Amino acid sequence: MVSSRAVVMAIMVLVTVQWLVFAEGYPEEDLVARLPGQPNVGFRQFAGYVDVDSENGRSLFYYYVEAVKEPDTKPLTLWLNGGPGCSSVGGGAFTELGPFYPTGDGRGLRLNSMSWNKASNLLFVESPAGVGWSYSNRSSDYNTGDKSTVNDMLVFLLRWFNKFPELKSRDLFLTGESYAGHYIPQLADVILSYNSRSSGFKFNVKGIAIGNPLLKLDRDFAAAYEYFWSHGMISDEVRLTIMNQCDFANPKNMSNACIYAIVESSVLTEYINSYHILLDVCYPSIVQQELRLKKMVTKISMVVDVCITYERSFYFNLPKVQNALHANRTRLPYEWTMCSNRLNYSGIDGYIDMLPSLKRIIQNQTPVWIFSGDQDSVIPLQSSRTLVRELAEDLNFKTTIPYGAWFHKEQVGGWVTEYGNLLTFATVRGAAHMVPYAEPSRALHMFSSFMNGRRLPNKPDLKSSTDD
Repeated sequence: MVSSRAVVMAIMVLVTVQWLVFAEGYPEEDLVARLPGQPNVGFRQFAGYVDVDSENGRSLFYYYVEAVKEPDTKPLTLWLNGGPGCSSVGGGAFTELGPFYPTGDGRGLRLNSMSWNKASNLLFVESPAGVGWSYSNRSSDYNTGDKSTVNDMLVFLLRWFNKFPELKSRDLFLTGESYAGHYIPQLADVILSYNSRSSGFKFNVKGIAIGNPLLKLDRDFAAAYEYFWSHGMISDEVRLTIMNQCDFANPKNMSNACIYAIVESSVLTEYINSYHILLDVCYPSIVQQELRLKKMVTKISMVVDVCITYERSFYFNLPKVQNALHANRTRLPYEWTMCSNRLNYSGIDGYIDMLPSLKRIIQNQTPVWIFSGDQDSVIPLQSSRTLVRELAEDLNFKTTIPYGAWFHKEQVGGWVTEYGNLLTFATVRGAAHMVPYAEPSRALHMFSSFMNGRRLPNKPDLKSSTDD
């Protein structure tokens, strides 16, 4: 028979343990106890809102997941998806590098064995306001651009660290993909500026890494059509017309011949995923009907679930999922979508050249990695590789690693080159625009190397870990 004194003591111990867990500086109200259909895991998750403008009711939604092992000592990695206007929670967290993927019936989750939380604590933010569950009570805030987006992210991070003060001193890595080629360099820029002015807290930025990034729009546009042609997706005639008639640096000067050629080349996207040209397409009318009927709709192409975007949207719009994530607290009058149709994002900002920002970051002794999936036709490796080389020349960097293959699990993982010990360009073989989605194992190996300051191996290692 258990005495009442023993019961009281047990309750006191339990309360003390719970208090100690959150005394470290983690917001108990944001703890995600369990997501619907989630496998059992040993790490904690947090989700909720950070107000970046209380007066106008502008607030950004975040999802934070601890590292699988030793979260108290692992660094913190921020991941941002691009668009502009696409969700980092839906993209990075639940499609690419987070710990879970949606199941084929859209009602549960399966474990991502190659999640980047094997190497780091991970933070995903839906930015700017108007994306996903992030919102503003002032509709004019949805007229936005790079400057306001980055400034809001700076405020977000400062206030998020007040929620998680234990993480303030951690090494911080800034990562993302696509239009994050604008977000991340400009955010790093404003963070470095903040650090130079601050007499107190300073961000401990240790590196930035961006996948298939938009760095210089006119160059990336032109390279996309060269990629189409080199992969047999458009004819010689269409390619020559685009080369000779299209002035991507001055879109107002586009000739009719250029426009007709671009329209002709765009027809292929109905049956080919331009973000990953090797994948089969998933037909939305069929998959959405099957999701409503509670059928498993997972379609596999090259060991990749090509219908994951529809399964993810179905899952995120389940009320019990939103309640578990502490999301949609204002009951937004629209469904969660991966990319927002509410934003009026500045088109001019897309033409900002990101190389000067990257140059300042590197001159501040912050390592920069640019990586590219080699099956992406939207922002192909050819333009990113050339722009990185031009940046290296502007910095007067010498080549420290000549362009060559890197290896993972006794196979070629991709190709890599390094300049001046601070600037690296790497490709990931078989990956595409969303590198961790298409090649999760190689992506984790690359990320772990970047974060730990290791060069990618230039020869196969028979003793390489199976974990990354």
